[in-house]
Amino acid sequence: MIDAILQALPGAFAPANLLAVILGTMAGIIVGALPGLSVMTGMAVLIPLTFGMDPLFALGMMAGMYNGGSYGAAIPAILMRVPGTAASVATVMDGHAMTRQGKAGYAIQVAVVSGVIGSVFSALSLITLAPTLVKISLMFGPSEFFWLAILGLATVASLLGEDLLKGLIAACMGLILGTVGMDMATGVERYTFDRLELSDGLDLVVLLTALFAIPPVIQMIENARQEGMPAELLNLRRQKSPLRDWKRFLPIWLRSSVIGIIIGILPGAGGSMSSYLAYNDAKQQSKDPDSYGKGNPEGVAASECGNGADNSASLIPALSLGIPGSGVAAVILGGLLVHGLRPGPQLFDEHADIVYGFMLQMLLSGLLVGLLGGLTATKIFGQALRLPEVLLAPLILLFVTIGVYSVNNSIFDLQVMVVVGLIACVVERLGYPSAPIILGMILGPIAEVQLSLALTISGGEPLALASSPVSMVLIALILLILVVPLLKRRKASAGPN
Repeated sequence: MIDAILQALPGAFAPANLLAVILGTMAGIIVGALPGLSVMTGMAVLIPLTFGMDPLFALGMMAGMYNGGSYGAAIPAILMRVPGTAASVATVMDGHAMTRQGKAGYAIQVAVVSGVIGSVFSALSLITLAPTLVKISLMFGPSEFFWLAILGLATVASLLGEDLLKGLIAACMGLILGTVGMDMATGVERYTFDRLELSDGLDLVVLLTALFAIPPVIQMIENARQEGMPAELLNLRRQKSPLRDWKRFLPIWLRSSVIGIIIGILPGAGGSMSSYLAYNDAKQQSKDPDSYGKGNPEGVAASECGNGADNSASLIPALSLGIPGSGVAAVILGGLLVHGLRPGPQLFDEHADIVYGFMLQMLLSGLLVGLLGGLTATKIFGQALRLPEVLLAPLILLFVTIGVYSVNNSIFDLQVMVVVGLIACVVERLGYPSAPIILGMILGPIAEVQLSLALTISGGEPLALASSPVSMVLIALILLILVVPLLKRRKASAGPN
């Protein structure tokens, strides 16, 4: 492996390939920061443009786009309460609260430093552990993936706020939304109302925009404020570096990186689940869990570190087995095939210089995010909040409308955004949290498909779901996550005796 890395160094750090990584990182930050767009959208546009280019140049742009877009989504999440991706929903809860407290600059610094640390750990795991870690992913079958999805749903306990019942109802709303479309097991359409546009289900980008962008826009319109956010509140000047508080953040960075890497390695499990699980872990381990969701920088650190740690790790099963660990990894898999690189064990033997060069580019792009995506880039987007709300509201609405329409070039998506956005406004004012809705919609279909596969393989035997050691470990973790908050609430209600 050392020989392969040394052989790949000249190609990875060639001037043209370095330029590709820089351009890809800048483009990724911009795409991630624009509400409605996603890394997958940018990657899907990028891959056809790279056809005929040198493989390392093309892969360098993809690596930059991946890591840059992963961080870029945190910018609107923190500044405008509009998550760029599902993974940045957890960042919204504490990040935007910090903005309202005049700590936007510090929130951005925590996000970028945490994302860089997660990305670096993830890239190092990709470089050093890809051949061996792939054996762990082979231990997961349908029943294990079912319990993994349930584990993700169990993290709803950390997102419920003070009202447990309303949080559970919100999660059930998400599960119901996740059933819209064609049943992957039977091919039967559910809740489509004979609309062809609903046969593939509700688009996640549309729902993210509707749930998190429309309600604050409506609130701005109602307020009709003639002045923008005060300069002292929108503080984007460089503040105390999170690295000075490394003793506070180090345990969170380490645990979140491990969580993100493990989730990324599991085929099909990557994406938003790592940020939710990392956020939940940080809250569970915190001495002040009630401060989460109210502007605790540890919540931003956990979410962004877990999200960054998922990136390179999700490529481990993609490169080794041809099974992507996330949606973006699936797109990169297509990019590899476009350039004549067939994923699998033979890839490391036949094209070692290219595959290890790509791994080094993932490491380099993760570090570049810290240089290109800090306060300098954020100030450009942050100035939008200096505008009066009567001007900012239509501007946000314009951007999200363009973003949502560009996903599928569909007017129907805009209609869904408006309807769901109005419902979300009512739901939010009734005190129901939005984050569990998204989590339920993402993980519900995963749990359903894996449950169907597990029962089909076992001949309908329910006990087969808990027959493996991995399944039993996951079940124990689920029970732990559900029981610990209840015990803490019971202890708090009992008071000192």
